[in-house]
Amino acid sequence: MAADKGEQAVEQALVEQWREMLALHARTQCELDRALHGHGLCASDFEVLDVLSGTAPAGACDFRVQEIAERVHLSQSALSRLIARLEKDGLVGRAMCPEDRRGVRVTLTERGRELHGEVLPVQRSVLSRMLTDSG
Repeated sequence: MAADKGEQAVEQALVEQWREMLALHARTQCELDRALHGHGLCASDFEVLDVLSGTAPAGACDFRVQEIAERVHLSQSALSRLIARLEKDGLVGRAMCPEDRRGVRVTLTERGRELHGEVLPVQRSVLSRMLTDSG
């Protein structure tokens, strides 16, 4: 019986930790959306721009849609809609993948690179505020 209570306490602590993580994620996501809204972006938009800016030199088509999906934790269909919107806004460009004609590669446009640079400090400030002990 004592072991059962001990196991239940451990399980309950894990559940509470999990719920705290979910709550922190939700609060941070909302705060990011709020902070980025004035720049015409949401948190998911920024994540795509951030991934593309991280390793793709200007003008390169470095990421396939499925590679971006793995990094931003969106389904491929949700990401495809997001990329279509970013493309319509002139922030990214899409091109057929030369080595696999079924694939699509995505790159930042100059406008996307500039906007990313403008909002990067905003996003990092929110993360710093929300994810430190003082947040």
